[in-house]
Amino acid sequence: MSQDNGQSVSRRAFLRGAAGTAAAAAIPTTQAAVNLPAMRSAKRPLNVLFLMSDDMRVELASYGSRFNVHSPNIDRLSSQGIRFDRNYCQFPLCNPSRSSLLTGRVPLETRVLDNRTGVRDLHPDWTTLPQLFREHGYTTLRSGKIFHGGLDDHKAWTDFYGETESLHPTAEGTRMNIPRDPIPRADGVVPPFPHDERALHSDEILVLQGNGEGAGDYLVADLAIQYLRRCRNEPFFIACGFSKPHSPPTAPQSFFDLYDPAGMQLPPDFAAWPTVPPGFPAAAIRPRNADLFIGRGASESEAKQVIRAYLASISWADWNLGRVMAELDQLGLRDKTLVVFVADHGYQLGEKGKWSKAGSLFEQGTRVPLIIHHPGAQGNGRPCLRIVQSLDLYRTIAALCGLDVPAATEGTNISALLSDPQSAWDQPAYSTWSEDGTTVHGTAIRTEQWRYAEFGKNAAHGAMLFDVHADPLELQNLADSPVHADVVHALSKQVNAYSYSTG
Repeated sequence: MSQDNGQSVSRRAFLRGAAGTAAAAAIPTTQAAVNLPAMRSAKRPLNVLFLMSDDMRVELASYGSRFNVHSPNIDRLSSQGIRFDRNYCQFPLCNPSRSSLLTGRVPLETRVLDNRTGVRDLHPDWTTLPQLFREHGYTTLRSGKIFHGGLDDHKAWTDFYGETESLHPTAEGTRMNIPRDPIPRADGVVPPFPHDERALHSDEILVLQGNGEGAGDYLVADLAIQYLRRCRNEPFFIACGFSKPHSPPTAPQSFFDLYDPAGMQLPPDFAAWPTVPPGFPAAAIRPRNADLFIGRGASESEAKQVIRAYLASISWADWNLGRVMAELDQLGLRDKTLVVFVADHGYQLGEKGKWSKAGSLFEQGTRVPLIIHHPGAQGNGRPCLRIVQSLDLYRTIAALCGLDVPAATEGTNISALLSDPQSAWDQPAYSTWSEDGTTVHGTAIRTEQWRYAEFGKNAAHGAMLFDVHADPLELQNLADSPVHADVVHALSKQVNAYSYSTG
């Protein structure tokens, strides 16, 4: 079990102070402000259906996708519940983000800063979100990826199941190699393609037969449907985690047919290779991609083919999610169930030459979809434009189900926004990145008007400032502008208090 030190106590005090400011502005008393039906019942408490996707940025129709994504089931859930347009993950990588969300602690507290470290190994006495429900008498079941692959929490689940791979996928499909167009370097020389085993995902697209029967996400939905049928007469916390659109891009042919790559417009800052734009700090862009186009460049035609595959993967994940939601409705459980949909982190699709999430402190890397449908919420059907964090979900889900949380839990209960999505709110979101899994490489803060990120303590390796309304694509770095010096100073103080405070 980890020991508290001066740094962690100071950071907690800082976060609680910030959260208290927001709570005071938005929530006179939680129960009065939320105005939701009482969650505790002598007959049966509220169920939870917790849905996740992997590597899904806010490329959904309900979020205004620039690629006109076909996502009817997530969009339907969005129209029924509350779509949080500005929700941010705490770390643009699977394991740290999920560990933070599922423990209600920021990554600098969990000390999970890579994809190898298990949060349960570091903190055997912490209570994870599904474990909290299990300890309150719920049946807690998982299908697919909730904690990071291979690092599950055995204390969380009533029944223990393995990862998606243990569902024994049997789907048939065709692996397509992305055509390799020559990408000249700046000096005009075409570099050789590297022999790199890590480049496997960057060179393959998997096209499934039929509807993908027997493939991972199809089986994840099947198992979640079985769980719903099994638990229909008892309180449950069912977590259903889809692996797509995580690489390699995978979907049945019918979902590829939804998109025409020829008609796609690449982002204005598209680049063949990871590229640091003029006026940006070098630390802002990792020199090597982590998921797609690993170790090589992307031509415009290749980029469009891969974006098409990514979008098809989203549409297939949406289709499988729709199967689970249809079963929830068929069983008559919608009015008894809190439904939450969230992704673990965002993604860049060629913006600034980046094809991954790792290291991205840009909007595309840290902004993630979040939809909450509470059957009694007055705000259902309305979007929320307030700044929230995935970190907030632990406190919020527990509060909506009438459960007390551990005293050290961070984040803010955003239940008031379910009653009035435009409630007064003054809470920023933070995202952190660590290049080596031990030290802070960079930290970003997102407010209503600004995205500010700095790399190294006191911006030793540079900083970025964007006016998110005037420059939503983050093309102009304002960090060195004298006009914005006061903004940079104020946001830098908050970033350093979050990342480096020691007393």
